[in-house]
Amino acid sequence: MSGSFQTRSSILFFALLLAAGGFFATPVKGAGRAVGTSANPEHEVLIFDYHRFNTYRADSMTVTMPVFEFQLQYLEEHGYHFIPLSQYVDYRLGKAAAPPPRSVIITMDDGHESVYARALPLIEKYRIPVTLFIYPSAISNASYAMTWKQLRALKATGLFDIQSHTYWHPNFKVEKRRLTPAQYDKFVKFQFQRSKQTLDRKLGINVTMLAWPYGIYDQELMRKAREAGYQAALALNGRHAGDHDNIMAISRYLVSDRDKGRFFEDILAGTPARR
Repeated sequence: MSGSFQTRSSILFFALLLAAGGFFATPVKGAGRAVGTSANPEHEVLIFDYHRFNTYRADSMTVTMPVFEFQLQYLEEHGYHFIPLSQYVDYRLGKAAAPPPRSVIITMDDGHESVYARALPLIEKYRIPVTLFIYPSAISNASYAMTWKQLRALKATGLFDIQSHTYWHPNFKVEKRRLTPAQYDKFVKFQFQRSKQTLDRKLGINVTMLAWPYGIYDQELMRKAREAGYQAALALNGRHAGDHDNIMAISRYLVSDRDKGRFFEDILAGTPARR
């Protein structure tokens, strides 16, 4: 899949998704709830998902640098705590204490070069732990993507954890329709295993987490992800993450350049406006 086609497809998909105000994930038993009704809200965390950064709003998936810094500064000044995603996952696995109230987790999907070129200075300025979800087929190949050298440099800062976003970011719903059951099973296993194996080998890490491409997941995909060695997976459900989430469909907010002022405050309150 060419980088330009991949980028255009992603932009169109997410533009429609933002306009619709929802995500096309298959509902998962035990994964959902009405916003603000958790029995233990002190265990909720905010997980933000970014994609690319620029000095201007190039498309719906771009966050401009002034907006990104506004968000980081606002969170810091209002008593929020940046924690690594791994800390929260360890809590969900029963390996760590519950995160403190007002915890925030920053994730970034796809591996766009702007993470290295533009976002890195602010991440270092605010000393924020970030989890990158990478699909390795693009790295050192697609014009918009980072190189392996840049990924290693991010890892060396101690601020970045690198995890899987499948091997080439497929739309699993499309692939399931076009492939036979046996072909689809083989395809899914390839996407999960090849990504993990490549990242582990290239970066000397142990990948245990996955972000669902386009936010698409279902019971079958979650089972196959577990079988491939993933302990947790991240969705795009547009609500606070908490004990109510299935650990293979942890909720995140997709961040856009619109999320400043009142719109950003609505997300923090768990009442994001429809987009």
